[in-house]
Amino acid sequence: MEFFRIKKDIPFMRHALVFNVISLITFLAAVFFLATRGLHLSIEFTGGTLVEVGYAQSADIEKIRKQLDTDGFVDTQVQNFGSSRDVLIRVPLLKTERKDTETSKVGERVMASLAKVSDGGTPTLKRVEFVGPQVGKELAEDGAMALLLVVIGIVVYLAFRFEWRFAVSAIIANLHDVIIILGFFAFFQWEFSLPVLAAVLAVLGYSVNESVVVFDRVRETFKKKRGLTTPEVLNHAITSTISRTIITHGSTQMMVTSMLIFGGAALHYFALALTIGILFGIYSSVLVASPLVMWMGVSREQFIKAKKDKPEGMTEDGACV
Repeated sequence: MEFFRIKKDIPFMRHALVFNVISLITFLAAVFFLATRGLHLSIEFTGGTLVEVGYAQSADIEKIRKQLDTDGFVDTQVQNFGSSRDVLIRVPLLKTERKDTETSKVGERVMASLAKVSDGGTPTLKRVEFVGPQVGKELAEDGAMALLLVVIGIVVYLAFRFEWRFAVSAIIANLHDVIIILGFFAFFQWEFSLPVLAAVLAVLGYSVNESVVVFDRVRETFKKKRGLTTPEVLNHAITSTISRTIITHGSTQMMVTSMLIFGGAALHYFALALTIGILFGIYSSVLVASPLVMWMGVSREQFIKAKKDKPEGMTEDGACV
């Protein structure tokens, strides 16, 4: 399905160097912020106190969150747990706190703060437990391993389906998206949590899908159209998939935007990471991966098998004349 069709190919490759310089500057800036500021890790990675409370009526999450902020709790996560009457509160572990002496005190402080919120009735404490940073270390290692396996899988898939040049350029473009997302979170010190990690992995797979669509059209154009240069083939492939790109990414972004606006604090950074990933995923698939393929020397001969010359006096089936 297409909303429109562009008859004249847009010369994207004419400005390939400019686009890649912009990408390189953005990438280096992201790496710089990651190295100097680092990620603002959530309680799952740093450790802290989990407090689960129950209410007789539906709890007002926003009022609870504001009250905790007023009472001096920093970077506290508040969300419903199971039902609208159950609330799970995550309080990060401060550097001055110790597990043995502070967990119970944190629970008491949280309950005292919740008592000031009138909506929902009097809260009932269900559990208070400590989440150690060792758990966070294991999560970080598992996340890094998941990212590595995804990258290896994408390289193998693209190398078999297309050609090694496509695999290398797609991975460079997709890792470019991941690093830029992390750079945004490092620069603005947004909280990096497990949902954000899931969004980063989702973007990696989502972005490679766009690259596959463009590369498939490149291969098709090489086979069907003779006399076009490699830049002209890439321009045609990108131009002919623009309508599909707008439909796919537009519909996805509509859903993500609804999560960003109406999803509340629990889904805010998840949706934000997806938004950044979708925008840069389009950019990298079209204006980073394609120029890299061109500069690596992709050509029509790599997709068209050369016909073997027949000896004189031989027919096509190999018989003598």
